[in-house]
Amino acid sequence: MSAKHVKRSAPKRRSARRTRKAAPRKNAAGGAQAGADRVARFAFFAFAAVIGIAILFALDLPGKAARAAGEGVGSMGFRVKSVDVQGIERMDPEPVYRIALNQRTTALPLVDTSDVRRRLLDFGWVHDARVSRRYPDTLVIDIVEREPAALWQDDGRLMLIDAEGRILDRVPISEMPDLPLLLGPGAPANYAQLARILDREPALKSQLASARWVGRRRWDLNVTSGEILVLPEGEKAASEALASFMKNDRANPLLGLGVKRYDLRIPGQAIARMPGPVEELRDGGGA
Repeated sequence: MSAKHVKRSAPKRRSARRTRKAAPRKNAAGGAQAGADRVARFAFFAFAAVIGIAILFALDLPGKAARAAGEGVGSMGFRVKSVDVQGIERMDPEPVYRIALNQRTTALPLVDTSDVRRRLLDFGWVHDARVSRRYPDTLVIDIVEREPAALWQDDGRLMLIDAEGRILDRVPISEMPDLPLLLGPGAPANYAQLARILDREPALKSQLASARWVGRRRWDLNVTSGEILVLPEGEKAASEALASFMKNDRANPLLGLGVKRYDLRIPGQAIARMPGPVEELRDGGGA
C-alpha cells in the first residue's frame, strides 16, 4: 500500500513544482511594468524640459537676459565713446566711422564686431578688417586696404581697380594717377590676364599708354610711341605673339616708325598698317 501511495502522490508534487515556477513569471511581469512606468515618467519629464527650453528661446529670455547684463555693464561706463581706425592711407575714413557708430546699442560688450567687419568688407577699398574692443570705451578697427593697380574708363567715368579687377573707387580726371588705363566693357575682370602678359615683357610694360578689351575676348595695346598692337585671343597665344614681336623689335626697331598698328593675330607674323591717304589728308587739313 505504501508503494501505491507514493505513486499516487507523485503527480501532486509535479503540480506543486509548476505552481512555484509560475510565481517568478508574475514577478517578472511586475518588474517589467515598473520599468515601463519609470521610462514613461522619464519621457514625460524630458518632454516637459524640451517644451520649457523651447518656450524660453521663443520668448528670447536668454537673449534678453544677456542684453540686460550687457546694458548693465554699459551703464557702468563701458560704452563706445571713441573709434580708433588704423591702416587707412587712401580711402575715405568717414564711412568706416559711420558703420562703427551705427549700432543698436553703445554698450561696448554688446557691439556686434562680426557684423561691423562684414559691413566694412562691402567697401571696394577694404581687403580685410579686424574689429575689436578696447575697454573701457573704444572700438578698434584695423583696415587692410587694397592696392590700386590700374584705371578703368567706362561711359565717361574713371575708376580705380586692384590687381584682381575689383573696383575700388571713382577718380576725378583731374586727379588721375599714373597707372595703366583700361578701356572697354569687361576690362577689369580680365586685367589679371593682361598683367601676366605684360610682366613677361617689362620693356613694353613701361611703354603702355592704355589697353582696350575688345569683343570680350582679347586685348589691343596702345603704346606711347603711337602704335596699336593687336593681340590674339587667349593668354598663351597673346604672350607668345608679344614675345616674338618684342624680340624682333630688339633686333630691328619696329616701334616709333610711324606705323599705325601691328596685327599679331597670325602666329609668326606682324602685319603692319601704315596711315592711309585719308588719315594723312585729315591730319594735314587739321593742322
